Amino acid sequence: MVGIVQEVTVWLAAATDAVAVALIGLAVVEAVVRKLALVWRRRGGAPSPGPHDLIEDTRLRLARSLALALEFLLAADIMRTAVAPTWHEIGQLAAIAALRTALNFFIQREIDGAAARRTP
Repeated sequence: MVGIVQEVTVWLAAATDAVAVALIGLAVVEAVVRKLALVWRRRGGAPSPGPHDLIEDTRLRLARSLALALEFLLAADIMRTAVAPTWHEIGQLAAIAALRTALNFFIQREIDGAAARRTP
């Protein structure tokens, strides 16, 4: 029974990693498409409603997706470590969790700062 639980946990961790990679990939594609659309509008001479706002909106959408993907990656690492933890793996998980938490903190700070700038 323990072997089945371990195998399912490893599979779930891999699936969670795949979801995170898909989120990042989709977010990058969306950001590139939005940026190209903005450049295309500028080259066509069409007036662009607040290009700085559009660029910041694109950046913030990408940041939100990256923050979510980091949460998925952390969840996958926790699942992998939960299967058969050694002190070495627990130390690695702690370091990874600290780094990802710091990244999420700064991403969220940037998102909050942008929201505060938008509020009149």
